[in-house]
Amino acid sequence: MTDLDIRVLDDAHYRAAHTLFRGTLHHGPAPDERWEVARTSYEPGRALGAFAGEELVGTAQSFPSRLAVPGGAVVPMAAVSRVGVRADWTRRGALTALQRAQLRGFREAGEVAATLRASEGVIYERFGYGVASRFREVRVVRAQARTRVPIAGRVRLVEAEPAGALIRSLFERLSPGRPGTIARWPGWWNLNVVDPGEGESQRFAVASGPDGDDGYAVFKVTPGSFETGSEKPTVLAVLDLWAASPRAWSDLWAFLLGIDLVGEVVAEGRPVDEPLEWLMVDRRAVRVTDVMDETWLRLVDVEAALSARAYRPGPSVVIGVRDRFLPENEGAYLVGSSGAARTSEAPDFVVDVDVLGAAYLGDVSFGAMAMAGRFAADRPDAVARADALFAVDQPPWCGTFF
Repeated sequence: MTDLDIRVLDDAHYRAAHTLFRGTLHHGPAPDERWEVARTSYEPGRALGAFAGEELVGTAQSFPSRLAVPGGAVVPMAAVSRVGVRADWTRRGALTALQRAQLRGFREAGEVAATLRASEGVIYERFGYGVASRFREVRVVRAQARTRVPIAGRVRLVEAEPAGALIRSLFERLSPGRPGTIARWPGWWNLNVVDPGEGESQRFAVASGPDGDDGYAVFKVTPGSFETGSEKPTVLAVLDLWAASPRAWSDLWAFLLGIDLVGEVVAEGRPVDEPLEWLMVDRRAVRVTDVMDETWLRLVDVEAALSARAYRPGPSVVIGVRDRFLPENEGAYLVGSSGAARTSEAPDFVVDVDVLGAAYLGDVSFGAMAMAGRFAADRPDAVARADALFAVDQPPWCGTFF
């Protein structure tokens, strides 16, 4: 491992860090006009750089957010993004040093958890992140897509300028809400809605019912080709869809699927339990094309995180935790239907903090993790008790990419 200096970046280094990160994804520097938008997403104290002498060789950033957990509580959370190490400095300890400093900073700032979206699936478990929610991608053949119920309220198109404030207010009514959902920060709205970039011709639909606006969809349409030998369907991509009621949800989908001159409707990042197939007369119109990991969750303060969420009725269990990056998390925790706290009792089983993070929102059971060899389940009865306590009614979902 090479000695590196991890520093908190300021405005003088933000653009260099942004360019370095883009380079790790094989993109060139952001043009001046895009950089001015991206710059608004850098907040003081939340961007780190790894320096070899005065040379910036790696970076990591986070955004301030909040995470909904089972039971309805919302905890402070860091949304981690723009993590990258220059290609000629990989595998020399830069990422580990950045992660160590970043996690320590979160802990000292009182953030209970951190989440990220991983570019590769083998990077972040060693830093204590576990896959805590999934999403699915669906593709709908519009010619087959006839919904069972007509639009009951009203769905209207809204111009881009007024849409930004309107959909933001609607989103903030709904999230954080369902376990796994998070709060969006101003920079997210600037980059994704206010000024999403050249070529991003987004459109906005708002649903309303007897009590006013209660749902929205952001979408874009990519025109197809009708030339003989190179036919391609026109594709409508659903980028963001949130609804406060089943009626608003079905109205939005019925509207999108009813737009003329569209061959396919695709949607990424949708909940794994979204009943879109059941909305159709012909459920085969909906095809699930992928199910992927969504939230990678890192419990920064294990005691605070376990204390924040609710548990099902049932016998208690003592879970031991290992955490090599934040050793203050290590120890045993008594978890029962009335809550969780540290204990001096011997643990029924011991897990690494990434396993606990994966199970925390209820998307995967301890039993499944034990079956996969992620920890030693010497007491199956204790694992079953933990699964009963951590069970949830609804799979977690975030719905926000960053």
